[in-house]
Amino acid sequence: MTTSAAGQPLIPQPPATVAALRQAIRQIAPAALTAFTRELDQAADQSRQASDLAPLQRFIAQWAVYVHIQRQPALAAALRSWEDSAESGDAAHARQAASEIGRILDQAHAAVGLPSR
Repeated sequence: MTTSAAGQPLIPQPPATVAALRQAIRQIAPAALTAFTRELDQAADQSRQASDLAPLQRFIAQWAVYVHIQRQPALAAALRSWEDSAESGDAAHARQAASEIGRILDQAHAAVGLPSR
């Protein structure tokens, strides 16, 4: 991943399209491309089988939130830290971590124009 100057996002938030999200992931989190492709295939299959766009819409929303977070190294690091600490075994700390993770995800959803989870 490239670094940003003075805490600025690595890239602008891309439009919520498969092609734009794929390009963004290629730039900021290339290791996630395999998961992106696998999940896109699954969402496309589910959409075809059910004749419903909801699986593809969920896929795009999930990855738009992922890109929003990953394009900001400090935010991505904070999320990873809270995720790690949620598994610490201490119930009070795990609750705090879950609350912080929820806050980060809610803010990311709002930033990309999605309702809170």
